[in-house]
Amino acid sequence: MLRLHIKNMVCNRCIMVVKSELEKFGLHTVSVELGEVEILEDLNKGKEQELNEKLLVLGFEIIDDKKSRVVEKVKNLIVELVHFKDNRFKTNLSDYIVAAIGQDYSYISNLFSLQEITTIEQYYILQKIERVKELIVYDELSLNEIAFQLNYSSASHLSKQFKKVTGLTPTFFKNLKEQKRHPLDNL
Repeated sequence: MLRLHIKNMVCNRCIMVVKSELEKFGLHTVSVELGEVEILEDLNKGKEQELNEKLLVLGFEIIDDKKSRVVEKVKNLIVELVHFKDNRFKTNLSDYIVAAIGQDYSYISNLFSLQEITTIEQYYILQKIERVKELIVYDELSLNEIAFQLNYSSASHLSKQFKKVTGLTPTFFKNLKEQKRHPLDNL
């Protein structure tokens, strides 16, 4: 079995696309998760490069160095936390990341900042704001409910952070004709 680390897998659709591409390539998947794929076959360098070229066309990339894997794992943890678990966790973000990765937080944080030119906390905030935008567009929850779901202390705190990041109030954003959302892999 071979484990591949894939960059830019940020949603369930990404998982489906990567799995489909692997199957078209004649590979048998054992598991496909955000950022990681396990296949039955071993790949030589030529086949791995060929697969990587196919994935690049779709906006994905095989990650082969350990530092990039750590950064991608942090990004996937945050995306999963914000977009799929609705921030339901009982620890702070740094403890959550350390528990999942098993390395010192200062090392992880410095590595992330060097590669992404932003901090883990800023990336986390950007993901939360994109989730807020998504929930506002769905128009099923009040701002108080969104704040609670995303672990904000209050709707006021959410509104202040939303305005700081987007330059808009949540209400103004809701009333826009063209929603200003960003693809998750571009954050």
